[in-house]
Amino acid sequence: MRTKHILLLIILWISSHILAGEFSIEWAKIQGPKLVHLKYSGEYNLDMIDVLRIEPAITVGDIQVRDDTIFIHTQTPFRLDTHYYLAINKQTKQFLIPDGILDSLYSEKLLGYQRTESGHVFRIFAPRAKWVRLVLFNNYNDNRGSEFLMKRDADGVWELFTSEDCLAGQQTGSCNYYGYRIWGPQGEGELFDSTIVVADPYSHATVSLNTYRHPAKTLIMAENDFNWEGDQWRNIPMRDLIIYEMHVRDMTAHPSSGLLQGVRGYYTSLIGEDQNGGLPYIRDLGVNAVELLPTQDFGNIEVPYRDSTAPVFNTWNPYGRNHWGYMTSYFFAPESYYASGGTMEGGKYNGADGRQISEFKQMVKAFHQNGIAVLMDVVYNHVSQYDYNPLKYIDKFYYFRLNNDCSFEARSGCGNDLKTERPMARRLILESVKHWMQEYHIDGFRFDLALLIDPETCKQILLEARKINPNVIIIAEPWGGGYGPNEFSDIGWPSWNDQFRNGVKGQNPHDGHGFIFGKWQGNNDRKSLERYVMGSLRKFGGQYLDIRHSINYLESHDDHTMGDFIRIGLREINGEERIINTDEHAKLTPYQLKLNKLAALFLFTSQGAVMMHAGQEFARSKVIAKTVSGESNWGKIDHNSYDKDNETNYINFEQAEMNSELVNYYRGLIKLRKREEAFRKAAPGNIKFINEPDSLFMAYELTYQNQHFIIAMNGNMKQNHKLKLPDNNWKILVDGNEIYFENEPEITNSSVIIPASTGFVLQKLNNKSN
Repeated sequence: MRTKHILLLIILWISSHILAGEFSIEWAKIQGPKLVHLKYSGEYNLDMIDVLRIEPAITVGDIQVRDDTIFIHTQTPFRLDTHYYLAINKQTKQFLIPDGILDSLYSEKLLGYQRTESGHVFRIFAPRAKWVRLVLFNNYNDNRGSEFLMKRDADGVWELFTSEDCLAGQQTGSCNYYGYRIWGPQGEGELFDSTIVVADPYSHATVSLNTYRHPAKTLIMAENDFNWEGDQWRNIPMRDLIIYEMHVRDMTAHPSSGLLQGVRGYYTSLIGEDQNGGLPYIRDLGVNAVELLPTQDFGNIEVPYRDSTAPVFNTWNPYGRNHWGYMTSYFFAPESYYASGGTMEGGKYNGADGRQISEFKQMVKAFHQNGIAVLMDVVYNHVSQYDYNPLKYIDKFYYFRLNNDCSFEARSGCGNDLKTERPMARRLILESVKHWMQEYHIDGFRFDLALLIDPETCKQILLEARKINPNVIIIAEPWGGGYGPNEFSDIGWPSWNDQFRNGVKGQNPHDGHGFIFGKWQGNNDRKSLERYVMGSLRKFGGQYLDIRHSINYLESHDDHTMGDFIRIGLREINGEERIINTDEHAKLTPYQLKLNKLAALFLFTSQGAVMMHAGQEFARSKVIAKTVSGESNWGKIDHNSYDKDNETNYINFEQAEMNSELVNYYRGLIKLRKREEAFRKAAPGNIKFINEPDSLFMAYELTYQNQHFIIAMNGNMKQNHKLKLPDNNWKILVDGNEIYFENEPEITNSSVIIPASTGFVLQKLNNKSN
C-alpha cells in the first residue's frame, strides 16, 4: 500500500507540474533494461490526478525522485529495436531515448570479414537493428547484389558464415565487394534506411564513388603478401623528435616537384628519388619524423556550392571539397584518392583494386629506410556531416553523442561527434590504432581534437599501443570543447604546446603579437618564455609533468602559416589585399627573414619535441588560387585552406629555392639540434638564465655534460643588445646569418652585440663537439 501511495503522489505531482505550465521535461532516457531516467525543471503543486504509462505497453513499477531526476523502474524489460514513449497525461508524450541501456552490450568476436579454413565469416555490430542483410557484389559499380539475411547473437552482433568461395572474384569476377543493408526502429532521430548499402566499418579497403555522399563498398582482399624486408618501427625518443607535418598530396602535386602531371600527388609519388619534392626534399631537410594529415579513408567531397537541391545549402565552400581529410569515413582503410591513378572527377570511382594498401605500405617502408618515422593524424572524434558514414546508418544512437532533441552534437564544430565512451565504439578505436601499427608499421599518432575522446579511451589507447610498441608516439591536440594539456599529461600523453606558439609568435597576426614582434601576447612575459625554453613543466607554471609531453611548434595546418603571420604582423601586407604577383610576394624581405630566423632558433633550442609544418622552412605563403567560379577571395591570404586541392595548398619548391637562405637556416638548426644533445636532453637544472634589464632580451647558459653554451635572443625590434660574457673563450655556432659547423667565428673580448630581432648560440671553445 505504501508503494502505491508514493506512486500516486508522484503521478499527482508530475501531472500538476504540466497542467500548471511550470513543469518541463529536459530529457527522458532508457538507462537500463528496466530503468528510465527523466530530467525535469520547474516547480509544482498537487492539484490533479492523471496517468503515467509507457507505450508500447511496459508495466511501470517503482518510481523514485532525487533532486531534478525521476527514476522510473519497470517490471518488464525494454526491447532495443522498439521506440518507446512516456505518456504523462493526454497532451504529453516524451520519447524515451535509448542511452545507458546500450552500454551493456559488448562482444569480443572478430568484426568485419574473416577468412577461415572452412569458409568466410561476415560480422557487424548493430545492436538495435531489426534485420541486417549482407550484400555481395560482382563488380565495384554494381547497383544490385546478392543479399543474405544475417543472424543476430545476444550481444548485438549480426553474422553470416558461408563455405562458398566468396573469393572467386579474385579470378572470375564474382563476389569481390560487399556491404550491408540495415533496418531498424523508425521515429525521432533515426537514420535506419533499407535503401542504402553501407560499407563495413571494419573495411581494410573501400571503393568509393566521387559524390558528397561518398557511397562505398568493402573490398574482399587476398591474403597479405607485402614484403616488408624486415622493416620495423623507428622508435625515436620523444625529445629527439623533429616532426614535419605534411599533406600526402601537397608534397608532390605542384609542377615544381619535378614530377610529371600523371604521377603527382600519390603515396608512391612521395618516395620517388628523381624529384625536387617528396622524400628526397624531406630527407635533405634532416627531420626524423613525418606527420601525415589524415590518410584514413575520408569524405573528400562536400555538398555542391549553392545547390538548392542538396540537403544543406552550401554558401561557404565554392570548391565543394574537403582537402585536408578531417572527415573520416573508414577507420581501418587507407584513403584511395592518394593511390596511383586516384581522381576526384565526378562520377568516377577510387580504390577499386585495393592498390592503396600496398602503396601506403611502400611509402611507410621507404620513409623508414631513410631513418624517418611515420605518424598519422587521426580523427576519431567526429565523422562527416554529409556522407554515408556507416556508423550513422548502423546505429546513430549507439555511436554518436546526441542533443536532447536527438540531433547530433557538434562540439567538434565540423561534424557529428562520436560517442567514444560506448564500449564497442571504444573497441573500434583501439582496434583501428592497433591495425595501423601492426599492418602498416605506423610509429605513432596525433589525435585530432583529442579532448572529445573520453579519458578512459585515451588511457586504453596508450596502454594497448604500448603493448605492441613500447616506444609508440601518442600526441594529443589538447582541445575540442575545452582545453586540456594538463589532463593529457596526467595520463602520459604529450600534446601540442600552443602556449609556446602564442608566446613566441603570437595568437593572431593582427593584434595578438608575441616575443618576435617585441610584444607580449596575452599573459606572456619573459618568465613564461623561460618556462617554454625549459619544457613548459608544471612545477614552473606550465602544463606538463614531463618535458617529453611538450610538442613545441610555431605553425600547423590550421590558421596562418608562419610566413604569412609575419608578413601581416609586420604590416607589410594587410591580409585582405589581392596579391597578383605571388612570387614577388613570397620572396622574403630582410625583416621578414630576421623574424622567421629568430622564431626558428627559439623553436630548435627549446626543450621538448619539435614540430614544424611543411613549407615553414621557406616562409610559405598560402595565396588563394583562382580555380573555381564563385571564389571571390582569390589572390588573398588564406588562413583555413581545408577546402582547396590546388596551388593554394601545394608546396611550391620554386619558392623554397627563392628563400633558400631560410631553408638553409632551418636545415642547419635541425643538424645542430641532432648533433648537440644539450638542446634535446637538458634538465631545468642545466639552464641558468642571465638577468637582463630589457624584458624583451632573453639569454641563458646551458651546461650539459661537457658542453657549455650561451643562447641569446633579442625580441626587441628597435635596439641591439650588448651581452656580457663570463670570459672571452667562446665561438659562434649560430647568429642572424647562418649556422656554423666549421670555421666558427671566435669572440675575443668579454661581450657580444646581439642585433635587434636576432638570436645567437655560443659555445665554449674548450668543449668537444659530438
